Amino acid sequence: MATKKTTDAPDYAEAVAELEEILTELESDDVDVDRLAEQVRRAADLIELCRGRLDEARVEVTRIVADLDALETEDTDDE
Repeated sequence: MATKKTTDAPDYAEAVAELEEILTELESDDVDVDRLAEQVRRAADLIELCRGRLDEARVEVTRIVADLDALETEDTDDE
């Protein structure tokens, strides 16, 4: 079951792209210490969002495969 995305939440690809930007900023020699905690918090939020989306996709794929297996079993039972 897919969950509806809120208007302010990025999709998975956008979240990963933003994480990459944050990582690049944090790895640079010019890290803005005043923004450091804010950037780490945002990265943590994005990681949580990505993990949730991956979990949702895993559940959906598992369900689809189970449905296909059930159809295959029905087809072989009919033979």
